[in-house]
Amino acid sequence: MTTEPTVFIVDDDPAVRESLELLLQSRGIRTRSFPDARTFLDAYHSGLRGCLLVDVRMPGLSGLDLQTRLTQVNSTLPVIVMSGHGDVPMAVRAIKAGALDFLEKPFDTHALVELVRRSLELDARRRHQRQQMDTERARVALLTDRERQVLRHIADGHYNRVIADELGISISTVEAHRRKVMEKLRAQTMYELVRIVDNYL
Repeated sequence: MTTEPTVFIVDDDPAVRESLELLLQSRGIRTRSFPDARTFLDAYHSGLRGCLLVDVRMPGLSGLDLQTRLTQVNSTLPVIVMSGHGDVPMAVRAIKAGALDFLEKPFDTHALVELVRRSLELDARRRHQRQQMDTERARVALLTDRERQVLRHIADGHYNRVIADELGISISTVEAHRRKVMEKLRAQTMYELVRIVDNYL
């Protein structure tokens, strides 16, 4: 399946799938449709980019079931649920479970397109944030145990002399560790160091 930003449409009604594909493709938005949640899950992988437009009520796995499965595998795909008039309570449950929004059938085409565009932008931001976190986590893994100890003290606002006394090392050794920590983490400010400690240590 393509890794280009794509709107993945999951609905058991072929007329709905076709109309949504025609609408979004006419706006230059790539689409791929599926007749049920299971078929989408069979094709899913973590590299998919875009968003999911899913009917809340379908035979077999519902839109809520699909949303739960994606949450379990840490998917970043924003989810938009579609509902008939009788499915609004289910759609509200989906929102509370993390769906971006829900649309009632029949659709307001302008609102749909705008929501899809916002979802694609959100997915791009989430992916960038996840890549940044993966990079920082890999940098933290390069620190030695001693460098981690020094980093924690730095993040707590301790002076070099205090760190040296606490760890039983010289001030010059603390300074050397500090330089190494800044170099490995590619941090420029105290704020960056504190954030990294809060997030990864």
